Amino acid sequence: MNDIDAWVWWLVGAVALGIPLVVTAMPELGMLAVGALAASGAAGLGGGIVVQVLVFAVVSTALIAVVRPIATRQRADRPQLRSGIDALKGKQAVVLERVDGSGGRIKLAGEVWSARSLDSQLVYEVGQAVDVVEIEGATAIVM
Repeated sequence: MNDIDAWVWWLVGAVALGIPLVVTAMPELGMLAVGALAASGAAGLGGGIVVQVLVFAVVSTALIAVVRPIATRQRADRPQLRSGIDALKGKQAVVLERVDGSGGRIKLAGEVWSARSLDSQLVYEVGQAVDVVEIEGATAIVM
């Protein structure tokens, strides 16, 4: 075990941290892996164990302190892609069978849906355009 240089052990540590990074998608593990690579470089340049551990700690902490808030901000600024039922809310549909508080049929996004009006007093006739307010199970709530 003493025959292997310290820089090799730091490289093994970097790889060991990189594998779970790929599996779990935890970016902190990648930052620790970069810290281990930096410590490997310090060991390769002849730095003692204290220097190696300090380089690992400083680089890892600096990356986590700087990169993590930037990544979090980038994730928050990204527009949310609506899919499934959420993508149908707010869409317009055409009434195929009279829609009232108890039911009816509409054509929504190229598909036939059961529907009922949001206000049970309102009635929508065939051919009328309606807006989808909510989806409850397989029924579109329209107005």
